[in-house]
Amino acid sequence: MEPTTIYPITNFMGEFITIAKTSDLEPGYGKVANVMGKAIALFNVEGTFYALENTCLHRGGPIGKGTLEGDVVTCPWHQWQYNVKTGVMEFDSEKRLKTYAVKVEGEDVKIRMED
Repeated sequence: MEPTTIYPITNFMGEFITIAKTSDLEPGYGKVANVMGKAIALFNVEGTFYALENTCLHRGGPIGKGTLEGDVVTCPWHQWQYNVKTGVMEFDSEKRLKTYAVKVEGEDVKIRMED
C-alpha cells in the first residue's frame, strides 16, 4: 500500500485546502487523499485535476485506486465507471458521486470542502 501524504489543514469548510502537490500525480493517474476525515479521490486528466468522493456507489470500492482512461475511472472492485469531471456513472446518469471544486495555485492542488 502506498503512503498517503497528509498536508496540514488550517482552513475551514468552504475554503480551498491543499491536498497534494502537482508533482504528486502524473497525468492519467489517481490517488486517495484524506481530508478532514474524508477520503477524496484526486485525478490528473491531461494536466487538469478533478476530485470526487472516494466511495463507489455499488459496494464502497476505492475509486481513487481505480484505472483512469481519458476522463473515466473504473472502480477496481466491480468495474463500475464514473466520469471524473462530473461524477456521473457511465451506465446510469441518475447515479453520481459528489465532486469537489479544484484549483491549482503554483504547485499546490487545492479542493473546496463543503458541508
